[in-house]
Amino acid sequence: MAEIIRLRDKAGETEKITINVGYVDLGHIDLLVQEGFYSNRSDFIRTAIRNQLSAHGEEVKKSITRHTLELGLRHYTRDDLEAVKAAGEKLHIKVLGLASIAPDVPVALALGTIDSITVLGALHASKEIKAALVDRIF
Repeated sequence: MAEIIRLRDKAGETEKITINVGYVDLGHIDLLVQEGFYSNRSDFIRTAIRNQLSAHGEEVKKSITRHTLELGLRHYTRDDLEAVKAAGEKLHIKVLGLASIAPDVPVALALGTIDSITVLGALHASKEIKAALVDRIF
């Protein structure tokens, strides 16, 4: 099986999210940017998120252990799934971070080897794989 790789956000390895912020809060953020505390709004928001994640770090670690989540990047290749199939096993994918299924994985192979997918973060797979596994993605 492929190894787990710890991720650190880099350009191209992030997901875009949209949030709604009140005008007064947005004004405060803009003021801090204008005063040079942050380079832009995104810098402020990323810093705020990291601070909250750090503040709840112990709880997150306990939850990861409790839910038996793999942390970081978990990539499944065609060879990985063929090995699972040959062993007569089924996968229960549980990842906090990024789970990806290689683009050359046939739908039938994914259906035959993946029982469930739980991803807190992002799942990268072809549209066909996602559509086929939709009832197994939680």
